[in-house]
Amino acid sequence: MTTNTQGHAKNSVLAIWISLLSNIVLTVLKLVVGFLFKSPVLLADGFHNAGDVVASAAALTSMQISKRPADEDHPYGHGKAEVIGSSIVAIILGLASIYIAFEAVMALFEDPATASKIALLTAIVSLVWKYILYVYTMRVGKAENSKGLIATAYDHLADVYASLAAVVGIGLALIGDVFNVPLLAYGDPIAGIIVSILVFRIAMEIGKESIDILMEKSVSDERLATFEKTIRSMPEVKRIDRLRAREHGHYVLVDIRIGVMGNLTIQEGHMISSRLRNLIMAQNEDVDEVLIHLNPWYPEKQSGILTNEE
Repeated sequence: MTTNTQGHAKNSVLAIWISLLSNIVLTVLKLVVGFLFKSPVLLADGFHNAGDVVASAAALTSMQISKRPADEDHPYGHGKAEVIGSSIVAIILGLASIYIAFEAVMALFEDPATASKIALLTAIVSLVWKYILYVYTMRVGKAENSKGLIATAYDHLADVYASLAAVVGIGLALIGDVFNVPLLAYGDPIAGIIVSILVFRIAMEIGKESIDILMEKSVSDERLATFEKTIRSMPEVKRIDRLRAREHGHYVLVDIRIGVMGNLTIQEGHMISSRLRNLIMAQNEDVDEVLIHLNPWYPEKQSGILTNEE
């Protein structure tokens, strides 16, 4: 593992540890305040945060596994472990959205709880804390191309929405107490229903991306076009027979079949393959492996991109 790669790994692990410890602290804080001041919205948010502890732990475990080098049983590496971790986060977020929606709907048919300024302050602290965590984790996740970290960042964003709902709900209830408007006490469950929809959408987006990667979906056409441009920059390459690439967690695997002059020696073909592989990996830090198959090419059979071997 290079020094640069080690630095990336340390940044990712540090970010996920910060997320895990933050979720533990916020879970305890919300549950304690929720029980002491009998705040249903904080209790619901606290139990939601407890799920985030599990999600962060799953992301941390999968991230550490994904950094392991390839071995005999896993010749393509362990990158998909991180994708499995993000899938777990998606499932937990989906369940959390259903729980939030259920609690919000049930609250509409119950007497509103008495609002507390301490509960409001706790919700505000959670809102600010989670937003900072979202910005930080998303920045590191995109820089390291870490699916687990990006999923964790979206988990923080879902918590931002949940905390915002708590702030709005408790705030409206306090305003209702001051101005004697009992109807405002129901602002919390209405906000909770809206938040549940937003959280569910985030869960669906994370889940869809994870499934796409696990199902070996190709990278975008724009990314393939970039690889094609690099391949065609080598004059020895006479034809592109096949070009495929897929994400394998935090790195990309590229599969290429190209046509070169049919009278080249094995040594010359090997040199072309090595140069092309090094060129692609030098231009794309997230590419971990480039598999190159050479086909013979003769001037009378020159053509464009083919889908099958000659």
